[in-house]
Amino acid sequence: MSLELSPRATEIAEHTKLLLAAGGYNGFSYADISDRVHIGKASIHHHFPSKAELVLTVVLKHREQSREGLAALSQQVNDPLGQLTAYTDYWATCIREGTATMCICAMLAAELPMIPQEIADEVRGYFSDLTAWIGAALEKGVSTGQFQLRESVNVEAQTFMSTIHGAMLTARAFGRPEAFSSVARTAIDRLQAPTDRA
Repeated sequence: MSLELSPRATEIAEHTKLLLAAGGYNGFSYADISDRVHIGKASIHHHFPSKAELVLTVVLKHREQSREGLAALSQQVNDPLGQLTAYTDYWATCIREGTATMCICAMLAAELPMIPQEIADEVRGYFSDLTAWIGAALEKGVSTGQFQLRESVNVEAQTFMSTIHGAMLTARAFGRPEAFSSVARTAIDRLQAPTDRA
């Protein structure tokens, strides 16, 4: 599937992403998009014949942007502790400013048994990508003496990833964006070797 979208299709996809973050796959309809984009449902169907195709496009684009963003982060920040901090700071800013209060793949992961298989596969791929990136940062941090892991790299990467996504839920549940930052800092502190702790 091509990710090259027309300006109108891009607008539809961007609003869909916001709706997915707010309520997941089953939390919106084409009528909700129509209200936001100010076009008829028939016009939305012209760009995306089905809801499954629309959401798949959004998830594919999100996964592509995430891969590019993480790769850029790895190039710009050489320090593994700085990489994990920059990653969590990105989400802290999104949550504080209300631009993205929840990762859409986290929302969709909760719905995996009820969403189309091709979307579920991309959601799993997103988490595999993220686990691999976190794992690479952890391995580098261990080699430089910044991190001291209690479990295998893969388990620690999944634990960190789960904690960060859980922190998004905590911030949403309590209506306190700062709760995300507190949990994220604790997750990073837990990884640091004793000599690196402030």
